[in-house]
Amino acid sequence: MLTLRQMETVGSVTFSPDGRWLASGGYDATVKVWDAMTGWELLTLQGHAGRVVSVAFSPDGNTRVSGSADRTLKLWNIPSIRNQLAALGLDW
Repeated sequence: MLTLRQMETVGSVTFSPDGRWLASGGYDATVKVWDAMTGWELLTLQGHAGRVVSVAFSPDGNTRVSGSADRTLKLWNIPSIRNQLAALGLDW
């Protein structure tokens, strides 16, 4: 069993379609991307002004959406996230 720690309350968690990654939405207004096998936090995505209460991947895995108490939805471009992970030496 892995335990992943986020600084604030977690509002939502979802697996990527291939099961390799987790995305969590927190009450600290961030979306975090985690390696599902190791539990390592890979990225913190910022852009919401309120707590994140919902996260999801599109069926093809190319887009992630997050919903916030600030009454906004954010669409996150997965290819740009993949580029960030590649810069860290991680293969999506």
